Amino acid sequence: MKPSVNAFFDEETYTVTYVVTDGSNSSCAIIDPVLDFDQAAGRTSTDSAERVIDFIQASGLEVEWILETHAHADHLSAAAYLKSKTGGKTATGRLITGVQATFKDIFKLGDDFIPDGEQFDCLLDDGDELELGATHIRVMHTPGHTPSCVTFFIGDAAFIGDTLFMPDYGTARTDFPGGDAAELYRSIQRIFELPPETRLFLCHDYKAPGRDEFQWESTVREQRASNIHIHYGINERDYVEFRRQRDSELGMPKLILPSIQVNIRAGEMPPPDDNGTVFLKIPVNVV
Repeated sequence: MKPSVNAFFDEETYTVTYVVTDGSNSSCAIIDPVLDFDQAAGRTSTDSAERVIDFIQASGLEVEWILETHAHADHLSAAAYLKSKTGGKTATGRLITGVQATFKDIFKLGDDFIPDGEQFDCLLDDGDELELGATHIRVMHTPGHTPSCVTFFIGDAAFIGDTLFMPDYGTARTDFPGGDAAELYRSIQRIFELPPETRLFLCHDYKAPGRDEFQWESTVREQRASNIHIHYGINERDYVEFRRQRDSELGMPKLILPSIQVNIRAGEMPPPDDNGTVFLKIPVNVV
């Protein structure tokens, strides 16, 4: 089965949101939606999410699922907003609870935040399946970038989050809390074992040097043959050494601090202060 995949690229965060349907009925899933955020002004907006809603309404679709491949560090999730507007259910990998616990401690979130995953409607394990109209969404745990990363399979399409980028750009970083280069290597090997023609849909593209256009779709065959970090012939030891060295040279994503606090809450903002204002914490000089 070849599902219909519609992509919405946010150039501000280099993130791709997908709307997926199998074409047999009106059911659809939204994957990795973006909430616009002006950090300097401390203001959110919903322009990116409204583009998705406009498409869904114009196409006569009904949202069954709003899926997160992981707790993103580079954009705020619009999952909560889209849920309020479309009624879709939110879901992510079950190991989000460990990510929540880690960042609850880092941000000192207090007793109001419970790291039990109940902020999402559904927590998913490796091998789980979700119904999407007449078809199913299959879940594969693909940790490494974060401990809770999952890949979603719908027919011949795999939505792989930040596990891989376009072949000319490589693979995801693994230096966030709980990330692990060896785990990422093994997760990618699982993806490489898929049929060569499997379509891989990426969460980001940063337009590698020498390429004129943004791209976010490749295949298992292409990644196996030419990914600049992990094509066939690269062993785990060499990959881990390369990944750790490269990660040590990378700066932090500009939206990591606000993004994590919102995304571990399934796109909800923290509860407002006594004066009704919502605040996000910015740790300073953290060792």
